[in-house]
Amino acid sequence: MRSIFKKYSLLMWLISLSAVLSSCGMEPVPSAEPSSMTVASDSVTNAAVEETTAESTESARESSSTDKNEEEEKTESASTTTTSQKKTDKKIPLSFYETELKVGETQMPIVDDEIKEIWTSSDNDVASVDEFGNITAKAEGKCTITVADADNKDYCAEINVTVVPQPGLTYIDGILIANKTYSLPSDYNPGGLTPETNAAFEKLVQGAANDGLDIYLSSGFRSYSLQQQIYNQYCYDYGQAQADTFSARPGHSEHQTGMAIDVNIIDDSFAGTPEAIWIENHCFEYGFILRYPKGKEDITGYKYEPWHIRYLGVDTAKAVHDSGLTLEEYLGIDSKYSE
Repeated sequence: MRSIFKKYSLLMWLISLSAVLSSCGMEPVPSAEPSSMTVASDSVTNAAVEETTAESTESARESSSTDKNEEEEKTESASTTTTSQKKTDKKIPLSFYETELKVGETQMPIVDDEIKEIWTSSDNDVASVDEFGNITAKAEGKCTITVADADNKDYCAEINVTVVPQPGLTYIDGILIANKTYSLPSDYNPGGLTPETNAAFEKLVQGAANDGLDIYLSSGFRSYSLQQQIYNQYCYDYGQAQADTFSARPGHSEHQTGMAIDVNIIDDSFAGTPEAIWIENHCFEYGFILRYPKGKEDITGYKYEPWHIRYLGVDTAKAVHDSGLTLEEYLGIDSKYSE
């Protein structure tokens, strides 16, 4: 660039000298190639302009790139600030922080953040919560459900839960009862197996599989109307007296609670099988009890059913199992139809 401007300056000096000589009446020194000087002048000028333009373009590009980088840095900084602010607030955003549930109802709050959730209850006898945040009301009272970030326990939120009685339901020691003495309303419908029951059964199935056994669900939740159809058919086939020994009247079936399951083969051929023996000896480890054990027909009101298990929660199921008692004996209640 400097060499070009030196040539250009020399050319301008010669042109100026020629003009001075002309003004003094002197002939300027003729140029061997007058046109080449003009061409050279134009070339030098164009070269200078082109280089200046190139430098300006490069400078503009650099400026644009710098502005873009600065904008990206601002955006990233804003995002980091938002995330940092969220964590600093130490309160996980939820769809609600207070709720009132009737006994037996389930509700799940929505977590408005991407975290690894850990859910706990201050009193599982009042309301429990599973790993997904499903809150299940179990008995009248109040408790606090807490969710925390597994990677930052200080980042958490609490839900104040109030559980109120549900008309027509009987709870004893936090256990929903459905037998020949205690019935459920015809409109009581948890919508299927409760989340806790379902999750516990999946673990039970896996535990049995680890021992080389195949246990599967044959019958789970039954609505009042479905139980009515089943019971009426048994009464038609066997008569009411016999039907009452193995089938519950509508409103009296544990299946309507969403916490009872019939596994594998639902008949006497299941008794004595490796799966039946495993169920009797291990189901309590997963929160279930064998609901109608052998030799307790007069107490439970039903014949021996090695396939019928009822979810109570691990602690309660273990206590009932270790006692060697039926649920009626454990709670001090009976199971008899009033008529």
